[in-house]
Amino acid sequence: MEGVMLRAAEPADLDVLYRLENDQDLWHLSHTQLPFSKAVLAAYLQSASEDIYTAKQYRYIIAQEKEGDVLGCVDLFDFHPTHRRAGVGIVLLDAYRGKGIGKKALALLEEQAFGVLQLHQLYANFAPENEASKALFQSMGYRVAGVKKQWNFSNNTYHDEVMVQKIYND
Repeated sequence: MEGVMLRAAEPADLDVLYRLENDQDLWHLSHTQLPFSKAVLAAYLQSASEDIYTAKQYRYIIAQEKEGDVLGCVDLFDFHPTHRRAGVGIVLLDAYRGKGIGKKALALLEEQAFGVLQLHQLYANFAPENEASKALFQSMGYRVAGVKKQWNFSNNTYHDEVMVQKIYND
């Protein structure tokens, strides 16, 4: 993908991760309830290169190819090598949203997931009102697998969650 690359998380990414993980406007997406300290995130970065088969997850940094500027993160989580599937989570810094970067990053992630890791399927979860996620995953061929009713509780009310999945060569 031209202009965008995925790379491993580095200690130099601490400030960006700190900003993303502590953005309370995003907490409902990641089910975060308390802020992360820089020390906790620094420890995470030390183990971030751990093998996906051991950690069952892997965070890629989305960066500009030439300048190297960090644009956001895309994660594989809930990795099941036996069942050959994983969940996908993606977040971009505000300045880079709505520019097609998420689509490029997701395409690169799919190359890794389906090509290198030889996964059979990827899935993602998001709130029905999250139009950006809905548009992104739909444009990349993900299909709605179901709606989990009253799945998440925030702001004193229950919220539904949409699950989409993409099956390799489907």
